[in-house]
Amino acid sequence: MNRRELLTYLSYGGLGWAGSTIAGCGKNSEGNLPPSAIKPISPSSAIASPLVTSASALAAKPSGRQIPEIQGIEAWLNSAPIKLSEQKGKVILLQFWTFGCINCQRTLPSIIKWHKDYASQGLLVVSIHAPELAFERSINNVKKAVQQRGITYPVAIDSNFTTWKAFDNNYWPHLFLADRQGILRYDHIGEGAYEQTEQKIRELLSES
Repeated sequence: MNRRELLTYLSYGGLGWAGSTIAGCGKNSEGNLPPSAIKPISPSSAIASPLVTSASALAAKPSGRQIPEIQGIEAWLNSAPIKLSEQKGKVILLQFWTFGCINCQRTLPSIIKWHKDYASQGLLVVSIHAPELAFERSINNVKKAVQQRGITYPVAIDSNFTTWKAFDNNYWPHLFLADRQGILRYDHIGEGAYEQTEQKIRELLSES
């Protein structure tokens, strides 16, 4: 079961866990992930209660560290290259995704809306596209998906998982929020928690 399948499984409330770990969890079907990105998940850390219906319980607590720099990017869509260290004064919303992932697709309407509603107030949305499957590695395919979904915010193509590793990321989709000083204050794995995330965006935008 890969990360994608795990998040879909959790989102539908599938709780038939067996064994002490999920063997091979995180390894995609194409074997494209770097070894450092492949880690088993303990059910005790993944499920907070028998009523879990989303993957939000997988999210680690924000570390309070400086947001890592975007690096190793193959190409940028909708933007010139962005250095996060030069974005002080803006609230940064960064999401790891890949366009063929159904869980990622379901998050896009909310992220697109937040970009439209809050960019003028200082929100910078940046999308990090890290492909899982072979066809997702084509920049032309990513471009088509971005156009079809109406994504107008910056999209960085992280085909070598360099930024993925800099963030110690292990999941699609995974969202990070940093405050105006560039300090990570919030993250969320998987679908859902849209109201909670938007509330956090507004809270960070209101801070000086």
